[in-house]
Amino acid sequence: MNQDVTSYIPKAARDQVLQLLNDDHLQVVVKKARKTRHGDYIKRSNVHHQITVNSNLNPYRFLVTLLHEIAHYEAYKSFGAHIRPHGNEWKLTFQRLALPFLNPEIFPAQTLPFLAHYFKNPKASSDSDILLSRSLKQFDPPNEKTYIYEIAEGTRFKTSNGKIFCMGKIRRTRFEAIELQSGRSYAFNPNAEVEVLLDS
Repeated sequence: MNQDVTSYIPKAARDQVLQLLNDDHLQVVVKKARKTRHGDYIKRSNVHHQITVNSNLNPYRFLVTLLHEIAHYEAYKSFGAHIRPHGNEWKLTFQRLALPFLNPEIFPAQTLPFLAHYFKNPKASSDSDILLSRSLKQFDPPNEKTYIYEIAEGTRFKTSNGKIFCMGKIRRTRFEAIELQSGRSYAFNPNAEVEVLLDS
């Protein structure tokens, strides 16, 4: 039995999503916020499968995440258990599932171009697409967090575990920062959310 997810997604998408979830072998669970993922897919047995999605996501990010995870289940059904988690089979399935949702009745018009670009070659996480992630973030409730790619070199910031860093340079697709207490260098994903510290 599926947990009701319709209150978490745009109203115009609800009927289509319910059709995709009309499967006795698939369970959807809405979870408390997790720091390392927006959602996941787990094959619990040969006949039982579970999708989880974080409850704190805005409706548009929730929908993208839900479709991402449904695509894992559909790819498993179509191609079997031995495919790569985010390989071509999953990408093609994700693209097929997402296409009917790419319209301005469901997503804001300003977000659609970034979604269309992302779905040309979807990655393991939508957060890896900076422009899409930035577009989706504008619909989050206001908070004190800032994406690390928005921070200037030399700026101090704090992560969710309380550690304080000084922003360094871009290293390919990652952002380097020095943890002030230990002096160790860390590499951050561009879309890591941190709290900027004002100099006293």
